[in-house]
Amino acid sequence: MLLTSIDPFVQEFERQFDRAVRQVTGHVNGTSMPMDGIRRADDVVLRFDLPGIDPGSIEVTVDRGVLSVTARREEEFGEGERLFVRERPMGSFTRRVYLSDHLDADKIEAAYDNGVLAVRIPVLEKARPRKVAIQQGNGQKALRG
Repeated sequence: MLLTSIDPFVQEFERQFDRAVRQVTGHVNGTSMPMDGIRRADDVVLRFDLPGIDPGSIEVTVDRGVLSVTARREEEFGEGERLFVRERPMGSFTRRVYLSDHLDADKIEAAYDNGVLAVRIPVLEKARPRKVAIQQGNGQKALRG
């Protein structure tokens, strides 16, 4: 639902590339903002892992069909402390997700709890699953016009 086109060859390349990036950097998609996407009947929910992030530094924006999540993790040094190992990424992080035309970008909601940012995007009524009535009787003649 988030992609506007699906190409199995591109998807396989992206999977292999993502796997290689994770092995080298330890991060998903080269970022430190891993995401899960869940499609439900009436909405899409995106969950971003943002542990140790000040909720006030998180910004969610939508512009021309692109959802952007930006967050910042600041250095945490006390007086007399000095860094000798750095494995946690610091600074500003951004993740962009291209939204399909079937999602209602005007009604996006976001909530942050226990280090996880959840973004809910409603599916437009025209794109929701619906039951199609089956005609009986004349069979295929009815469909020909």
